[in-house]
Amino acid sequence: MLQIAVCDDNIDELSNMVQLINLYRASKNFNCEYAVFPNGFELVSALEKGKRFDIYCLDIMMPGFTGIDVAKEIRTFDKTAPILFFTSSPEFALESYCVKAINYILKPISKEKLFFTFDDMLEQIKAEKDEDAVIVKSNEGIQKILISNLAFAEVIGRNVFYHLRSGKVIECTESFSSVCDHLLKYGCFIKPHRSYLVNMQYVDAIEKHQITLQSLSTVPVAQGKAREMKEQYLAYQMEGE
Repeated sequence: MLQIAVCDDNIDELSNMVQLINLYRASKNFNCEYAVFPNGFELVSALEKGKRFDIYCLDIMMPGFTGIDVAKEIRTFDKTAPILFFTSSPEFALESYCVKAINYILKPISKEKLFFTFDDMLEQIKAEKDEDAVIVKSNEGIQKILISNLAFAEVIGRNVFYHLRSGKVIECTESFSSVCDHLLKYGCFIKPHRSYLVNMQYVDAIEKHQITLQSLSTVPVAQGKAREMKEQYLAYQMEGE
């Protein structure tokens, strides 16, 4: 069951949103619960106490603590949850992209607008859930890493570093053995060295002492493991044909 947060300082707009969500829930047989917040401070306070939501519906133009401010706070706790902005002014459209908002809708909010937006958003959520991914807790908050975006992982001390194909690196404090157990189940990873896991989707060349990735990054190969890595890589390629 999805949890939705609705935040708007205008009580009439808040009531309208609740009615529209109830209509959507009934007509689409949509299984969800929602919580309403009359200002951003109360929503952020709930997050600080450990409450989490799957979807955030925020008014932008709230006094003292705008929807953009609230979204920035949300992103410190959750990097991926969809944020929908509802506002009477288009002037904040650019800022909404800075907090990775999924959509930006001008008021008044009609049944047609909300239904269309929710249909589109839920399709995206379903597509992401259907795609293989790992959920990690980094110093930036909880993050979802798609397997297709993960080039390799390495451990240094007690920290695991997830290297994404974009070049971004996500640092987490967790057991590398647990990471290996989980990722190796996907069938696209090889372990050329005790401190590394490599996604074979991004392998460019396997040599005696190192693997070169398409990004030109290199990963060491432990002594005596090059042949095994080449055999696993060949088997992986054959499966894909």
